[in-house]
Amino acid sequence: MVEWNQSLLLRATGRDIQWWTEHAREQGFTDNQALNAWLRAEHGVTGYAQYAVSWEVFGYPDFMLSTADELLDGQYADRGHLRPVADAVLAWAGETHGVTVQLRKGYVSLLSPRRKFAQVSAATKTAVDVALRWDGPVPDRLEPTKVRSGDPFAWRIRLRSPEDADGGFFALLTSALRQNS
Repeated sequence: MVEWNQSLLLRATGRDIQWWTEHAREQGFTDNQALNAWLRAEHGVTGYAQYAVSWEVFGYPDFMLSTADELLDGQYADRGHLRPVADAVLAWAGETHGVTVQLRKGYVSLLSPRRKFAQVSAATKTAVDVALRWDGPVPDRLEPTKVRSGDPFAWRIRLRSPEDADGGFFALLTSALRQNS
């Protein structure tokens, strides 16, 4: 994720993380809010590209310093029976060309070369939700989910057991990957 954010910063601005870190430190920022306001207002740097600079200047959040296993263990600490469900989705991601996995403290993002297409989370004590960025006709297996205005992840598949992560599920995940590549 760090490398991805830094490459986004480079593509958006033509300047690498070292250049931005040096210039941000020259400004003498003492808090993240002021740094982000400067990046946005004076340089048009927003979103994940801002994180790249902020983390270099003020330090990385704990979840960025954790291993993938530590993050996943934390997500399923109180729902170990769902870990095999998540493991099945991650195994598919690891074997599928063009999928990048990014682990966070509370969820896992699946990215195509173009953008995030799925988000995996232990949504309840009894299910893993796989939210999808989906275009076109909606298959029966997808169910709508409440989202904020403009959030593209309006559809989900709820998996309650490893058996739910079947061929039909992986076909939908592959379709979402293709739609977003």
